Amino acid sequence: MIEISVIVPAYNEAENIPQNLKRMIDALNITGREFEILPVDDGSTDETSSKIRIMAEDDRRVRYVGYKQNGGRGKAIRSGIKAARGRYILTIDCDLSYSEEYLPVMYRLLKDNPEVDFVIGSPYMRDGTTENVSAKRLWISRLGNLILSLAMRGRIRTSTGILRGYKAEVVRRLDLESDGKEIHLEILSKALASGYTPLEFPAVLTSRQKGKSKFKFKATALSHLIFSFFERPSLLFGMVGVFLIGSGLGVGFYMIYLWQTGTLNPNRPLMTLMILLLVAGLQIILFGFLGTQMVGLRKEVYKMQTNLHRANEKLDNFAINDFVGENVTSVERITIDPNHVVGKTSIDNQ
Repeated sequence: MIEISVIVPAYNEAENIPQNLKRMIDALNITGREFEILPVDDGSTDETSSKIRIMAEDDRRVRYVGYKQNGGRGKAIRSGIKAARGRYILTIDCDLSYSEEYLPVMYRLLKDNPEVDFVIGSPYMRDGTTENVSAKRLWISRLGNLILSLAMRGRIRTSTGILRGYKAEVVRRLDLESDGKEIHLEILSKALASGYTPLEFPAVLTSRQKGKSKFKFKATALSHLIFSFFERPSLLFGMVGVFLIGSGLGVGFYMIYLWQTGTLNPNRPLMTLMILLLVAGLQIILFGFLGTQMVGLRKEVYKMQTNLHRANEKLDNFAINDFVGENVTSVERITIDPNHVVGKTSIDNQ
């Protein structure tokens, strides 16, 4: 039985693959458990695929997973989850921007805390930090995770990181669809909605040493903002609505000031403007309320999907147990009957 599966998305990582996979193997050897590493070739155009295959031939604990056309980190992680055989599934970057030493740490956290369903490494919580990361990228990342944390109601400080560990049955029960980096947000959203328990631990994020970064600011930022909007629509609608209502009240107070000073001009459409701002603000807040209700319904669907997966797993286990039980009963019935020729032949042959 394989205990640990490590999924490593790789796109044009020929410079990093050989030495970094060896570092992961050395780190996992400390656990004393059976493990496998699944570097997922996400349609690389360099020598990534061939280098993974060579390592897989030399070490049975490395298993090649890949496809020809680049699909994105989300597709790579979904492919890795589908191929993984371990009881615990860990994910980490190929460039080891998070150290390989966190692999046994995540395993122990999951193993020693039965109530925890998944763990997340965070450089933005207490005792976590970053090293040699550009100020611009760090600022963008911190701001993005702050917004996402508000959308997630402040439960997780780092929502976008890949350094994670899951109980295999937990992540397999989530119907994942994302192909890009928003896969981490999708997993987090569906896992929390399904009632699974997270544990965030401090980690150190460092800059890439070799190879070219695949980070695309515009696409990533847009997808994360859209996600935060769908996760908590009241956050956006509420802010806009409050701003419009505040503006309407401001116009009203200005009208009162003009009236008191005797300079109010009845030909100016201030009254119309005030009413429009107040009505628009109220409507937008109501849209936010409706959006919140829809999010609640969507999360109920996630719970139903998770419960359905659990039910199917139990049915599968019952079916397997019944099949095994029938076979055992049949064998016992044959072997204890000495007059049964086939049974005697089976016994003699065995």
